[in-house]
Amino acid sequence: MTIHDIPALNAALNGLATICLTSGFFFIMRKNIPAHRASMLSAGIVSAVFLVGYVSHKVLKGMAAGPGEALHTEFGGEGAIKTIYRVMLISHILLAIAIAYLVPRTFYFALKGQIERHRAWARWTFPIWYYVSVTGVLVYFFLYQWWPATRS
Repeated sequence: MTIHDIPALNAALNGLATICLTSGFFFIMRKNIPAHRASMLSAGIVSAVFLVGYVSHKVLKGMAAGPGEALHTEFGGEGAIKTIYRVMLISHILLAIAIAYLVPRTFYFALKGQIERHRAWARWTFPIWYYVSVTGVLVYFFLYQWWPATRS
């Protein structure tokens, strides 16, 4: 495994988190609390592993960068798709920052048995977390698969 493999691994982790979030949602709609709890804790663990991979990739990329070399991955798309990508990326980043607080807080209420507060927080946390998870996968595909930057 090299530094170049980390983004694909991170996208897979985001995809797995999306699956866990989806199953957790369906389980709670069916009042299957043990399965909901297991799915959501799995989503939290997978997301935490993703975060470690994401930060590790940024650190390793920074260590490997030469003078004047960009630390971010360039987007190769042009025109309207570039605008769509940027709007998605900015919203993804801002909401991911929010998720870093919302998810642990929502988990806290559940683990403390404060179910009404948990539900109130989850009504906001779940859709934001879901959006961040899905757009994380899309950012990977936009950057590395569909519109990679060409090297000059």
